[in-house]
Amino acid sequence: MKESLLYEKSMNFAIRCVKFYKYLREEKNEYVLSKQLLRSGTSVGANIRESRFAQSTADFDSKLNIALKEAEETQYWIELLFRSEIITESEYKSIYSDSGELIALLLSTLKTFRNNNK
Repeated sequence: MKESLLYEKSMNFAIRCVKFYKYLREEKNEYVLSKQLLRSGTSVGANIRESRFAQSTADFDSKLNIALKEAEETQYWIELLFRSEIITESEYKSIYSDSGELIALLLSTLKTFRNNNK
């Protein structure tokens, strides 16, 4: 069940990043940071999806760990957009919160997986 929740949250987050990217380009004329956000934000779900057909437990762990690192990178770009005064505080808090939930879920999943595969 946790896997399907992780998959759904990461897919929803990726969709949100795509829409946010479009908003940043069209409304804010921001092209560089928005592209970085798009790449890392959609990579989270792609790596989670890849983990579903991992070749080994080490490969599964690695894919989820990469997803975690991409989620953390996404938070960096979100924070940079806010501190650069490109996005508002409410926009920042909303998408940053979503990325934080995804990170917490990834950490929990990795912890459970590692404990079960000792």
